[in-house]
Amino acid sequence: MDRIRLAGLLKLELRDGRVIRLCDGGFVPWGSEIYRVNDTQFGIIGSIDSFEEGVGDEVPAFSITFLPASTAAAVDLAAPGMQGSRLRLWIAEINDLTGQIIGTPDQQFDGMLDQVRLVTGRAKRELPMTFVPRGERFFNSNDGNTLSSAFHKSVYPGELGEDNATGLTSAVAWGVEAQPGSNGGRAASIYPASGWSNIINNPPFREV
Repeated sequence: MDRIRLAGLLKLELRDGRVIRLCDGGFVPWGSEIYRVNDTQFGIIGSIDSFEEGVGDEVPAFSITFLPASTAAAVDLAAPGMQGSRLRLWIAEINDLTGQIIGTPDQQFDGMLDQVRLVTGRAKRELPMTFVPRGERFFNSNDGNTLSSAFHKSVYPGELGEDNATGLTSAVAWGVEAQPGSNGGRAASIYPASGWSNIINNPPFREV
């Protein structure tokens, strides 16, 4: 009679091209890849949250705590450019005599890195990483793309209309602070003094 055991497999594809493959004990060969209990650079998994289901517009998230081998590795994993790295988890059936996977592992999660924080202390270095399903992208409104020069040129190559749309607020002098002949001086003759504060907070034109 064959003895079957279960093994958890984790594959984290970092945005810089590196791949972390971990399992929950020993090592597990799968095709041309090998999943190990320890990554020489990024360490081991300290803990992993249980999965939760989402309802409606809620996207469930869970956290994996890495125990990185060094502070440099922790800083590397926590770099802002790593956000969005793909994570996949499987449960595999292993033939205990041959050490080979039976059939195809059952995929449990396919998501992306959302948040990372570094926790340090005396003889302590932990890296809790929060992951969300890839469906999280459906909740991104991408409002900022409409005034982004790079995005605008990707749609209209060579069009320079958004080059000066930096998203920063331009300071405009009003009333007594305006120099003679400036726009602020002309504005003072158009709007009554009692309405200046309201105009400053709610200008009658659209800023870009």
